[in-house]
Amino acid sequence: MQPNRLTGALYIAISATAFGAMAIFARHAYAGGADVTAVLFLRFLIAGVAMACVMAASRRRWPRGRNLAVLVGMGGIGYVAQSYCFFAALNYASAGLVALLLYLHPFMVTLIGSALFGHRLGALRVGAVLAALLGTALTIGGDVSGQPLGILLGFAAAVLYSIYILVGSRVLGQEDPFAAATIVMLAAGASFGAIVLTAGARFPATGPAWLAIVLIALLCSVAGIVCFFAGMQRLGPADAATLSTLEPVVTIVLAALFLGDAIEPVQLLGGAVILCAVVVLARARGGAAVGMKRPAAG
Repeated sequence: MQPNRLTGALYIAISATAFGAMAIFARHAYAGGADVTAVLFLRFLIAGVAMACVMAASRRRWPRGRNLAVLVGMGGIGYVAQSYCFFAALNYASAGLVALLLYLHPFMVTLIGSALFGHRLGALRVGAVLAALLGTALTIGGDVSGQPLGILLGFAAAVLYSIYILVGSRVLGQEDPFAAATIVMLAAGASFGAIVLTAGARFPATGPAWLAIVLIALLCSVAGIVCFFAGMQRLGPADAATLSTLEPVVTIVLAALFLGDAIEPVQLLGGAVILCAVVVLARARGGAAVGMKRPAAG
């Protein structure tokens, strides 16, 4: 593997590990009295402020013009809606199931890209999509802890994340990953701040809960999104999505170890089918730029 691609692969591996741990920390935050709105507001506020301080100290160039507007929309609208669905789903379904449902987004990107940009799917891509749908059915059927509302919210998070990737892919080819992530975080923090002011929120009542939120902000959010952006610039969307399949594996393992979530054999089978389908889809010929502009190497 070339040095630049090896660096990109390492970035994606770090990102997947960070995002995979987020559901575990969220459970601890909820146990300490925080609600979904408070967790998300504090997540983006802490992450955005920390990243803005780094931006100022390092004198990095801030995005401008159309790119700035797109990034604000990605954070203030797209990321807010996706994150709310994801975190709310954790109240109605297991962490492993929510993560697997979210990770339907790679093949959703292909389907939406085909509908919007007229890209031909081909037999291999259609087969991968059908296999992923079968895997989802197996996963849902094998997890008795998943309520219908949790399944619906998890699926909605995947759709919203797919749109988020399609809209933002062009911008990431023109902007510094850290600067782009900072705008996304600040915009999301502002949106959730408005929600807190109008609807209120239950903030953490214990030290461990506050620690969990800080870890969500700095480890899962800052490290996760910056490393994903940096890795995608070096690998392109297809290879980045392939390596990101580490994320649900991390979540399932951590949920079993620290939350006591049961892993049923049928859930393992469904997860394996989904991951195999995503890998095949990401590696399919021409799949790297379905409906997207491939980011330039950083």
